[in-house]
Amino acid sequence: MSQVQFQAEVTETAILRFAGHQFEPLPSGALYWHAQQTLLVADLHLEKMSSFARRGQMLPPYDTSLTLARLEADLRRTGARRLVCLGDSFHRVDASSLLTSSNRMRLDALAGSVECVWLSGNHDPRPNGLAGTALTELVLAGLTLTHEPRRGTVGLIAGHLHPAAHILMAGRSNRRPCFVHDNRLMILPAYGSSAGSINILSAAFAGLFHLPGLEVTMLGKDRTYPINPRRLIGR
Repeated sequence: MSQVQFQAEVTETAILRFAGHQFEPLPSGALYWHAQQTLLVADLHLEKMSSFARRGQMLPPYDTSLTLARLEADLRRTGARRLVCLGDSFHRVDASSLLTSSNRMRLDALAGSVECVWLSGNHDPRPNGLAGTALTELVLAGLTLTHEPRRGTVGLIAGHLHPAAHILMAGRSNRRPCFVHDNRLMILPAYGSSAGSINILSAAFAGLFHLPGLEVTMLGKDRTYPINPRRLIGR
């Protein structure tokens, strides 16, 4: 899918309007909440490759460094004063012990520069031992921030499912991670450099969204793109 084809649908930086609040979706997969000076990220899955190595799968162990570089850049770009990680920040409950000394120092420096809130996830249900505040959920300005999405809570922002949009335009298809919401529930894309993604039309998302109100914002290389849900394909 060409950059030109995407630009035919949008003319300016995407702004997400959700549950009475405005957010800036970043091409990295982070969500910046200007009014709260808060950067939201989901599913960093730090030390995923080293966790695989423990099971005998020897993969390049650079995922944590790449994810931290992305996070540092987003914090500089936005000037955020608070960072909220929506769970699965580490790939396994003891993965913070696998950090290299340099990456541990980077995380310590990050936590010293902004207020850090670490929400628990299914991969990291217990506190990770890093500086900051460890919670299961956070309510901020009337919105509920958590890891796993659920129905019945208006104004819920979650991660967990690693959403991706698969679209068809001009006879060509493209699949990219995305933000997706229906003004009641929003799910963020996975932020980690080694995290995968799941098509939002798959069974994993069934019943979560009110489809007539669905809004999808796809990640591009340098910007994000609102996508008409009618262009979504399920395969």
